[in-house]
Amino acid sequence: SFFVKAAILALLRFPVVNASIEGSDIVYHDFWDIGIAVSSKRGLVVPVVRDADQLSFAEIETRIARFAEKARSGALELSDLEGGTFTITNGGVFGSLVSTPIINPPQSAILGMHKIQDRPVAQAGQVVIRPMMYLALTYDHRLVDGQEAVQFLVAVKASLEDPDRLLLDL
Repeated sequence: SFFVKAAILALLRFPVVNASIEGSDIVYHDFWDIGIAVSSKRGLVVPVVRDADQLSFAEIETRIARFAEKARSGALELSDLEGGTFTITNGGVFGSLVSTPIINPPQSAILGMHKIQDRPVAQAGQVVIRPMMYLALTYDHRLVDGQEAVQFLVAVKASLEDPDRLLLDL
């Protein structure tokens, strides 16, 4: 749910990342229906948390858990999978350190999370060990340019590194 909230804050700042192409038109969405990739017996499926911007952390967690159970039991319906505006996937649960997730058309981007692993980092002039995770954004360059993509990722990172702001909806 932290990643969903962080992504929504970044999507609000960079609406093209929440847009899609329909025919020859760019459609900017004023709603945030976030697809969450979950494992099923048939592979990854992407149920959609609708109006995720209106939900609390607990509500997002509950919906994701419900979708995961429905995916495992084969009970997902087509309506659960339709209409996402942006997707989040977590290859880290499979051990991925970095990857390039595949965009779910007609969405313009997908955020990939990866395995959390202790790594050496410089902090206040010292080398310390900290848990680190790589994030990746795959995006449709017809809509999103490199600058927007990087700024989007920086915004997601900033939100994740300051969870108090996410909890307070600042």
